[in-house]
Amino acid sequence: MDDQARHNMELVDGSSVAVIGGGPSGSFFSYFALEFAARLDLEINIDIYEAKNFSKIGAGGCNHCGGIVSESLVQKLSTDGIVIPAHIIQRGISTYTMHAEQGEVVIKTPSNEHRIASVFRGCGPKGCLDTSQRSFDNFLLGLCQEKGADIIPEKITKVERHEDGIIVNSKRFGDKKYDLVVGAVGLNKKTLDLFGTLNPGFRPPGVTRTYICEFYLEQDVVDKYFTESMHVFLLNIPNVTFGALIPKDNYVTLVLLGKDIDKHVVADFIRSEQVKGCFPENFKLDESAPCKCYPFVNVKGALEPYADRMVLVGDSASSKLYKNGIGAAYITGRAAANTVIFEGVSKKDFESSYKTVCGDLDTDNNVGKLIFWVTRFIQKSAVLKTGLLDMVMREQKEDHSKRLMSSALWDTFTGSAGYRNILLRFFHPALLFNFMWSIVSANFKRLKL
Repeated sequence: MDDQARHNMELVDGSSVAVIGGGPSGSFFSYFALEFAARLDLEINIDIYEAKNFSKIGAGGCNHCGGIVSESLVQKLSTDGIVIPAHIIQRGISTYTMHAEQGEVVIKTPSNEHRIASVFRGCGPKGCLDTSQRSFDNFLLGLCQEKGADIIPEKITKVERHEDGIIVNSKRFGDKKYDLVVGAVGLNKKTLDLFGTLNPGFRPPGVTRTYICEFYLEQDVVDKYFTESMHVFLLNIPNVTFGALIPKDNYVTLVLLGKDIDKHVVADFIRSEQVKGCFPENFKLDESAPCKCYPFVNVKGALEPYADRMVLVGDSASSKLYKNGIGAAYITGRAAANTVIFEGVSKKDFESSYKTVCGDLDTDNNVGKLIFWVTRFIQKSAVLKTGLLDMVMREQKEDHSKRLMSSALWDTFTGSAGYRNILLRFFHPALLFNFMWSIVSANFKRLKL
């Protein structure tokens, strides 16, 4: 590539950028691109195309997410100057309650701080009467607007590559040429196919179907039955790898992750005694969730999510397996912004740094698949679950315990640490020895009883 061509593949004063999608990944990219550009005294223009109105309740403002901001992400955002307002946070999560057929145990945050936040991505679920501005996604878009981004409430109908840019078409505004187009469209197949026209080598992420619903409860009922604890379930139910109840203000969000969740799997889950036991007696779970959906989640990273003047971020490229999708949006959005501002917008530029970030997430997810395979094996074994519960209970009772299993499970549930880090901790000799001892001793006691 000669010097002139190289210059044409860099953002300069007056360059224009289209960000397709105003969810967390699109907002994080926009925020950091404008922040980094300001450090170089570089003036760029960013248009964020987002058809949804995140200030609306129900499907019109929903972005299909359980809504957990992990403790590690809270810290990173704070370091970057992004402090989540108190009115955005629905509830601080200070403990996890792990349920199995053999019992339950409360796992305290390793640092004893309330740093995990439950949020609504939109303004609230269908039927919500509170219309106050509490949307996490709307908050991030507001930060981008403060930085100078323009929000265009439109769907994209076509993208077309030209020698000196990419044409983006919307019904209302027609054609507009950009020096860079960023895809933050989640797993929307129709829009992802548009990016395939810009890069024939692009292959969308692998997906599986999950389940999310919102149960309405009075705030005092949520306070009484759920307090500040997120409830996770290790139940032997086919297709369910991970189930959780996330308390918010006056709602509780149910999230089921696994393989091809359908209505039969959901029915088996909510009929379980462990799930019903979390709610008030006679509360009808199957009739009390008017807002529910079966969204897709990313389980395998996209192939070549970048080309000259084009890059995809968040779920459209790489995410974190079953966990912390908002955290992955931050990682990929920030990394892509760093590339386009400090390196350039050519395919070669993205391959030199952004590809490494996506590849690291994908590699970590492969380790995560092994961890969840082991988790599923434990879910099917009463003997192993009895030992697991016993070990965690003993760790939580001992003030000076290193809580090896508890902290590893905490990070598995929250996504606060990478799967490779967690796997290494699971292989700690002391953890393995104590787990084996708990399996033998706890099951021996159970047999005696």
